[in-house]
Amino acid sequence: MSEIKYYSEAGLQKLRDELHHLIAVERPAASAAIAEARDKGDLSENAEYDAAKEAQGHLEARISKLQDLVANARLLDESKIDTSKVLLLSTITIRNTKNNAKQKYTIVPESEANLKQGKISVTSPFAQSFLGHEKGEVVDVVVPAGKMTFEILSIERE
Repeated sequence: MSEIKYYSEAGLQKLRDELHHLIAVERPAASAAIAEARDKGDLSENAEYDAAKEAQGHLEARISKLQDLVANARLLDESKIDTSKVLLLSTITIRNTKNNAKQKYTIVPESEANLKQGKISVTSPFAQSFLGHEKGEVVDVVVPAGKMTFEILSIERE
């Protein structure tokens, strides 16, 4: 049995959209490529046929994985998120106490992490340092360069 994973509504919809695209668009295209290659003659020496079959195998594996993820996905109810503490789907604004630099991050499930968008994985040591803390608290975070200290300025829902 697969592991249950938690998703925001947007994250789960992204998985469903990708799965739909693979089934509705990519799978028929892979079948057509195999049929076209098969029409070109002797299958024992047909590299195009072998490549099309291999591509189909990768596609079917991805579809199977996505179906499994969607079947075992649990949707997080964002309306019930407590904003008094840092939790999954909290958006936090923090201030580095050493240089006063402010940063804003949203703590998301691992599969939705994207640092460029300010979304950090709940499983990352950085995010875990803040979990359970409240607004105004000062948190020490161990980073490769040593220890950094941050103050939590605000906690909001995603």
